[in-house]
Amino acid sequence: METRSRAALFAALFLLFLLLIQPNHPQAMTLGALKRFPLELPVITLLLMLVPVRSGFSRALRTALMLVLGALFFLRLGDLGTFIAFNRRFNLVYDSNLFAAGWHLLSGTVGKPLAALAIGLGSAVIAGLFWAIWWAVTEISRWQPAGWRRGLTGALLVPATALAVMNFTRSGPFDPPGFTFTSSVAYDYVVQARKARANIAALRIEVARDPVADIPPDEVYAALADTDVLLTFVESYGRSTHDNPLYAPTIRPRLEEIEADLATRGLAMRSGWMTAPMVGGQSWLAHGSVLSGLWVENQGRYDAMLQSKRRTLLHLAQRSGHHTVAVMPAISMAWPEGLYFGYDQILAAGNLGYKGLPFNWVTMPDQYTLSALERLVLDQPDRAPVFAEIALISSHAPWTPVPELIEWESVGDGTVFNEIAVSGDSPDEIWRDKDRVRDQFRQATDYTLQTIGSFAARHADNPPLMIVLGDHQPATFVSQDDQNRDVPIHIIGSPELIARLDSWGWTNGMLPASDLTPWPMNEFRANFVRAFSGSDTMQHAAQAVDR
Repeated sequence: METRSRAALFAALFLLFLLLIQPNHPQAMTLGALKRFPLELPVITLLLMLVPVRSGFSRALRTALMLVLGALFFLRLGDLGTFIAFNRRFNLVYDSNLFAAGWHLLSGTVGKPLAALAIGLGSAVIAGLFWAIWWAVTEISRWQPAGWRRGLTGALLVPATALAVMNFTRSGPFDPPGFTFTSSVAYDYVVQARKARANIAALRIEVARDPVADIPPDEVYAALADTDVLLTFVESYGRSTHDNPLYAPTIRPRLEEIEADLATRGLAMRSGWMTAPMVGGQSWLAHGSVLSGLWVENQGRYDAMLQSKRRTLLHLAQRSGHHTVAVMPAISMAWPEGLYFGYDQILAAGNLGYKGLPFNWVTMPDQYTLSALERLVLDQPDRAPVFAEIALISSHAPWTPVPELIEWESVGDGTVFNEIAVSGDSPDEIWRDKDRVRDQFRQATDYTLQTIGSFAARHADNPPLMIVLGDHQPATFVSQDDQNRDVPIHIIGSPELIARLDSWGWTNGMLPASDLTPWPMNEFRANFVRAFSGSDTMQHAAQAVDR
């Protein structure tokens, strides 16, 4: 019995040890983590042994430890996930919406039954972990020292606590051995939440300082009075597609090919770089930053933006007589946020008329999306000029199967894509091999750029002003770059309109020079509005980029 009791005690201590050393970053997930001794462990152990196990305080202490240690375990799992996907920590204030987004991605990839099963298994794991922590702290509490051992236990608690406090605060006469990693992480979560609230308050102040407020209303977009504007976001199209040798030999020649073709059709092009507020996902933050001219780096600032009175690029386009449209093939549910941005018309997945099969999570191929834009908006008789925001999603994970560009006249209702939609390996098979994932990403991005080039060539006789930009870098394991947040941006149109961008200093053509200074995404709104507004536009534009 004594041996079994000691074994249970050691198992309980080992469980707490693992919880307290649990890393929150993928690079720290090594066997070396086992060498990190948590200074919180002796404090917790001695305190549990000192408090009478049958007392109300003991039950309260064990309950608090169960809840805190369990919550910190899952928060650190959240850190691991957001570091892998977005190269940042999980934020309690901003990231609660990721649970819903994760469900939609998972159910769209493996189907709702398997997704529900996964959620159920995950819930069982959560319950099991909290039960295991309760068992561990209760097992330790049962070891109640008596006599002089109790006095010794109490005496040891004082230096153990002092060492932990010195390590945590980095104060004291020496740096004690061991680590207080869990305490530091918990403290960081609290500080992070306070900063999040402060960020939201700061954004409300920024909203009141509109850099284009001085432009008379009748001069806004004066140069675009009879021109369609297509603001086109390309999913996961980041700088890595130009710089990484896995992708550049495909993407750069594709852009050169597009440039040569469009130039022969009389079109002009400028290209540059922009810095996105995030990587790997949460595309709506990039959309919000570009449209509002506010730096929307997290969900809290996005929510604050939605509650603000900042006029977006689309509100300004309404003022200039444009019909504003959102083409959002990834939106398959209610989208109340769309009311904020200033759309006259929202074409979500269910409004685009696609009758074909989905490409796993991707609801429809990009060529169909652009074909639907033509049919439902651009080809309408006696219409006003259009200012459309378009999201192209074929380059969204899981990147299988990859569509093929077909004759535009054959697109129809999308059923022509059915054979491709069921071809190739499943996401489950592809995602077992990171090299295959990267190659699928390469192919998918190439397809989207090829589609955009073909669409621009198709409309060269009466060209819209096309703004094509990435929303963010792909997940870091795909980009293989955990530092850079830049995305390419290309503007295609008539030479007369593109000439208005000369003072920006961007590169002629479709390949932005590597040494160009990137613009933060929130700066695009002011520069673009000034470039195409009023008779003194060129002076405004020069002032806008004089930084």
